[in-house]
Amino acid sequence: MRETRLDTARVRAARQVIDPVFLDTPLYRCEALEPHLGCAVSVKLETANPVRSFKARGTEVVASLLAGGGSPAVVCASAGNLGQALAWSGRGRGIDVTVVASRFAPAAKLDRIRALEAGLELVDGDFDMARERAAAIARHDGIRLVEDSLDIETCEGAATIGLELVRTAPPFDAVLIALGGGALATGVGHVVKALAPGVEVICVQPLGAPAMTLSWRRRRVVTTDSTDTIADGVAGRCPLPAVLDDLLVVADDAVLVREASIMAGMRLLLDHAGLVVEPSAALGIAAILEDRDRFAGRHVATVVCGGNVDMDAYRRWVGAAPSLGS
Repeated sequence: MRETRLDTARVRAARQVIDPVFLDTPLYRCEALEPHLGCAVSVKLETANPVRSFKARGTEVVASLLAGGGSPAVVCASAGNLGQALAWSGRGRGIDVTVVASRFAPAAKLDRIRALEAGLELVDGDFDMARERAAAIARHDGIRLVEDSLDIETCEGAATIGLELVRTAPPFDAVLIALGGGALATGVGHVVKALAPGVEVICVQPLGAPAMTLSWRRRRVVTTDSTDTIADGVAGRCPLPAVLDDLLVVADDAVLVREASIMAGMRLLLDHAGLVVEPSAALGIAAILEDRDRFAGRHVATVVCGGNVDMDAYRRWVGAAPSLGS
């Protein structure tokens, strides 16, 4: 395999500094889903932890490096989940955390960031505007800017999920991974390709937020003017070149899915797995729904990456999802 910025030895070492509450998350075959999808499906559940997403695997690594250096302070931009995770990791280590987010982010995510005692600044724009503001705060205050996906610690923390996936027997034929900024996809993809190279790594992004997928397909950074998706956790417009370089090494494919398929995936996970998930976490199921022939007869793993969702919006989305039969 060609080189990425990630290092498998560092990924193994990351497990030693991540709070065990975020490690060894449930991984199980969900047979109740299979009649509706036409393939064997295993779920890697990254919502059963204090921040209800995979993001703390990365922020734990970041915070462990910053702790012990006086009174460190950090700032990050977040669609919601990274901010919660950094606030949780920072609070336990005496790190002053500031989160910049869009005021249009789900209220449940913003309320949780406040509850975790982080400073919260809201901008009248999207995630990429929040990213610009966080960078300005870091420059002005001389503090650490944590950039999800660009900071290698966030990728290698996420990559510990890959270690837990590849030790499973029998192995999977394919792993479906939500694609946003790229930390999850490049992290898990790196480990899978290093340790189980025969497993297909497929990244999934909403049709309404396609920048990273378009960049992967064209092998150069492609930006978009706007996003239009309920999957706020993956709704970026401006891919990072270094992250794209890693993605080009580890991803076998990148696919785009419709909003209706995302909602249908959320509905399936509720009805047949008992899981309340945010839209980004249903992208893998949506990809199977849109291309059943591709996955027929295969064993597929999907990372259910987050469960922080506004419940009023969730009820609307799930209620609007089509019934897929019994």
